[in-house]
Amino acid sequence: MKEIYKHISKNKNFFLLAGPCAVENTEMPLEIASRIKSICDRLEIPYVFKASYRKANRSRLDSFTGIGDIKALEAIKRVSQELNIPTVTDIHSAEEATMAAEYVDILQIPAFLCRQTDLLVAAAKTGKIINIKKGQFLSASSMKFAVQKVRESGNDLVMLTDRGNMFGYQDMIIDYRGIPEMQKNDVPVILDITHSLQQPNQEAGVTGGKPELIETVAKAGIAVGADGLFLETHPDPATALSDGANMLKLDYLEELLVKLLKIRQAIS
Repeated sequence: MKEIYKHISKNKNFFLLAGPCAVENTEMPLEIASRIKSICDRLEIPYVFKASYRKANRSRLDSFTGIGDIKALEAIKRVSQELNIPTVTDIHSAEEATMAAEYVDILQIPAFLCRQTDLLVAAAKTGKIINIKKGQFLSASSMKFAVQKVRESGNDLVMLTDRGNMFGYQDMIIDYRGIPEMQKNDVPVILDITHSLQQPNQEAGVTGGKPELIETVAKAGIAVGADGLFLETHPDPATALSDGANMLKLDYLEELLVKLLKIRQAIS
């Protein structure tokens, strides 16, 4: 784990956590990861494949939640085995930490759960890299306590991810001052581009989004020094079973990354 942590966080370029919102079938993770890895290899961007094996936080009971935990986790593990790249997935309870740790390299703590002590401690004790998403309701400075919980549980492999702050009921705003503030914890800090552009709490019970602003937000994140970027991408966001309204179409990824590398090089 330490080698993976060092590789993604100490590279000359930013690193990328990218993939679909959720595992929709057993073949899609490898198909999407293969395309992204090919792009990142050419551009020398360290790449981590992301996908949720289960969507636990949904607005409606009839929303897609997954294809089955083990089936989805096995599909994610196949990505790691066949492409030799790290993988990350969300966990939602202390019990899930041990289960998911058998399949992935990085355990991600969802934003709404970033203060759950038992979850953070259980994740830390797996020895995996822990990526903690900042709650939309928290200040950047308060995330030091989440980092402390993991470190005091014997795990120094911590990353933090900003995904915007909630102002009002249906919009998110990114305070870019939060990136250097969280970097004071001596951890890599990631900007979650696509979730920061969500528009939750819609009348229909389906989250909306502003994908046309993905490039704007990503450029700003790199310009202020984010260590990594998180984004969800799909070959056809309109047909995605989860969070399609704020995803980046996979065909647009390479062009976006080329632009971001130019900004990274300019500020280095």
